[in-house]
Amino acid sequence: MPTPYVYLVASVIAETIGYSALNASAQFSKLWPSLIVIVGLGSSFYFLTLALKYMPLGITYAAASGLGVVFVAAAGVLVFGQKLDLAAMVGLAFIISGIVIINALSDFALH
Repeated sequence: MPTPYVYLVASVIAETIGYSALNASAQFSKLWPSLIVIVGLGSSFYFLTLALKYMPLGITYAAASGLGVVFVAAAGVLVFGQKLDLAAMVGLAFIISGIVIINALSDFALH
């Protein structure tokens, strides 16, 4: 996996941790989850800037935000016991498909 994709995945993982902690922070009323939100989202932005050294802004942001939606939805299911209906799963599959198509076929993506 080329370095920009490592940065992109690190950004998405940090974002997932940050947003999952946001749910646990109870509107920033709990200290430790609130600190995890700040560190997680700050780390996410940092890794995103590293990916931007190699990838165009639009493609990087589309991939990061799309994967972030998928990862956060998965965390909601696995950690918080939330349920996804068929429409949500189909929508998430479309997001993943779009990211794959952009990175596999677009001249704007890193090759």
